[in-house]
Amino acid sequence: MGNTFGHLFRVTTFGESHGGGVGVVIDGCPPQLEISAEEIQIELDRRRPGQSKITTPRRESDTCEIVSGVFEGKTLGTPVMILVRNQDTRSQDYSEMVQTYRPSHADATYDAKYGIRNWQGGGRSSARETIGRVAAGAIAKKILKQVTGVEIVGYVKRIKDLEGIVDPNTVTLEQVESNIVRCPDGECAERMIEKIEQTGRSGDSLGGVVECVARNLPKGLGEPVFDKLEADLAKAVMSLPASKGFEIGSGFAGTLLTGSEHNDEFYTDEAGNIRTVTNNSGGIQGGISNGENLILRVAFKPTATIRKEQRTVTSTGEETVLAAKGRHDPCVLPRAVPMVEAMVALVLCDHLLRHQGQCGVLQAKETGN
Repeated sequence: MGNTFGHLFRVTTFGESHGGGVGVVIDGCPPQLEISAEEIQIELDRRRPGQSKITTPRRESDTCEIVSGVFEGKTLGTPVMILVRNQDTRSQDYSEMVQTYRPSHADATYDAKYGIRNWQGGGRSSARETIGRVAAGAIAKKILKQVTGVEIVGYVKRIKDLEGIVDPNTVTLEQVESNIVRCPDGECAERMIEKIEQTGRSGDSLGGVVECVARNLPKGLGEPVFDKLEADLAKAVMSLPASKGFEIGSGFAGTLLTGSEHNDEFYTDEAGNIRTVTNNSGGIQGGISNGENLILRVAFKPTATIRKEQRTVTSTGEETVLAAKGRHDPCVLPRAVPMVEAMVALVLCDHLLRHQGQCGVLQAKETGN
């Protein structure tokens, strides 16, 4: 019921923010893929709280356990379960929210839908749920890298009105990880960090944009008509907490161009490959990857839970004021980067398996493989 994503590479996440733990079950992972908890941990460490002065101070190691589906360092082809146990929970910080709704959070809507909610840290609506996605994304990334050489790099492009200058065609993971805000533009990153700190001290929060590129993507991924590659990518990233907008390639800026300005003209490169001169399409045409770099952007709103006083109501409709306690990110963007990468990897991995399942047999026969 909304907790499972994907067709052939299917992930189901479970757990709540202040429950016993969170994690994921991955079904459809190919057998004999070499994978270790240490590899998955690298991605989880990029997502975990308490990693810098501009993230929530909640102290969690987010140590992962591979519970099933892996034997002697290789996947078995059976469901892979990964568990991360919660440790640093301070549920008393949320006691005010037993009856009081946080503005722009999921409190009121969860009550309206289920008639019950876990008020401790937001329960299932907490971004802690994304641990399972990032863990699964680490495996999807390895499959993509091993099979087709796909490289996925996400980074913070904008915080409020501060925008970094970054070339998605050449940006590297090392450049992204060179600072705590994960903006490869070092000069802009310093201003972003200062802005986040200043806003956090005032009890407020900031939003921004994460850009992500997938390079070395093969042609042919995507299914007409309802499972177009960009449609599945949009659903994937828009399912992330605090996401409010999605665009690919030229995005909304493309509406300012004419067709002759926007169209990506074709040419044949020295190796005989059909390429496009420009990439306003963002690597996808007709819902199918065209072999160019896939470039997308995700907008994230300012963190909903803030320390500033705001007008709200209780679950019984009484008007009140709330200045939230607890530990929260003044800006979700730095930790959202690995989340976006993970969701992109899950979509691409799923579509790769679907493409091979539908087209791979005849293609292999034609090439004699």
